[in-house]
Amino acid sequence: MTGNRAVAYKSPGVVEVIDTAYPTFELQDGPGVNPENVGRKVPHGVIIRTIATNICGSDQHMVRGRTTAPANLVLGHEITGEVIETGPDVEFIKVGDIVSVPFNISCGRCRNCKERKTGICLNVNPDRPGSAYGYVDMGGWVGGQAEFVLVPYADWNLLKFPDRDQALEKILDLTMLSDILPTGFHGAVTAGVTVGSTVYVAGAGPVGLAAASSALLLGAAVVIVGDMNEGRLAQARSFGCETVDLTKGDLGDQLEQILGIREVDCGIDAVGFEAKGHGDGAVEAPATVLNSLMDITAAGGALGIPGLYVTGDPGGVDEAAKTGSLSLSLGTGWAKSLSFTTGQAPVMKYNHGLMMAILNDRIHIGKNVNAKAISLEDAPRGYAEFDAGAATKYVLNPNGYLTV
Repeated sequence: MTGNRAVAYKSPGVVEVIDTAYPTFELQDGPGVNPENVGRKVPHGVIIRTIATNICGSDQHMVRGRTTAPANLVLGHEITGEVIETGPDVEFIKVGDIVSVPFNISCGRCRNCKERKTGICLNVNPDRPGSAYGYVDMGGWVGGQAEFVLVPYADWNLLKFPDRDQALEKILDLTMLSDILPTGFHGAVTAGVTVGSTVYVAGAGPVGLAAASSALLLGAAVVIVGDMNEGRLAQARSFGCETVDLTKGDLGDQLEQILGIREVDCGIDAVGFEAKGHGDGAVEAPATVLNSLMDITAAGGALGIPGLYVTGDPGGVDEAAKTGSLSLSLGTGWAKSLSFTTGQAPVMKYNHGLMMAILNDRIHIGKNVNAKAISLEDAPRGYAEFDAGAATKYVLNPNGYLTV
């Protein structure tokens, strides 16, 4: 038995690094834990010593007070680590393995898991399909922005890296396999990106940059990223994207300047429910991105929507938005025969292939999202800088594996 340090949400705008319990193979009561999960045995789990654990835009929604997350919830769902202990039912994963942990927790036994729909596993969250570490309404599995974390159904969930030294050498790329790279890739795939596609990505945060990187990997002819943050747009241009500044004119007009027409083949929403309207001085208008994507995506096209939308938003701009009800121009989507795909990315559907792309230098996602390692104790600073718009993907280094 040893101690554990972790990043916890305290109140809107405030996170702290706290002392917390070392994980065991039984779920304990705590902030956000579903009562039906308390006492749940996890003989199929492993304990991970965290190598890298990343700050995600989805975490920021909670930290801003824009969800119903309780105080003292341990944060973090992007986890890469070394296995240090295995439960008695674990057969194939071994102590010493370096592994990526998909952010969606899945059992591998239910109908959805068997159909590769691991984002909506039926057995890990008593409240609703789907679960994740350290996230509100996701069953209460303890977050991974910590020195140590429990991973259930380890033989099923974990992606083992084939070579330890190679993995550690490429860890700032491989750590993105837990969430943002498969999430961005899912956005691109479900938007129909293929060789020669023209693609618009709304949002130049880490998921948007991962979606843009994925579109290029899939063979897109042109990838255009839209945002209001010039630093983040510059990051998109650094690896070959075109950009539009949404504070400087109509989206369609700017697309026409790049493509010669006002539409693209494929649209990706990497913003989610805290979207702002377009134009200088724009205020929050949560349906803006979805409606603009329907306007600029060609008839018969598709929208990939990896951006997060919630059913409980205390800070919503109106009563409808507080329950996730947005004023969508669904008639536009219907008239244009557009397809929509929403929800958690099924990480396990993509992570092995993306791992091989990283290991063979087909994609440099750490560079593309400007990954920066910081200490666990610096997490509050990382959250504050990311919230202020830093064009950086902060990677926490709880156990000294990374160079900070």
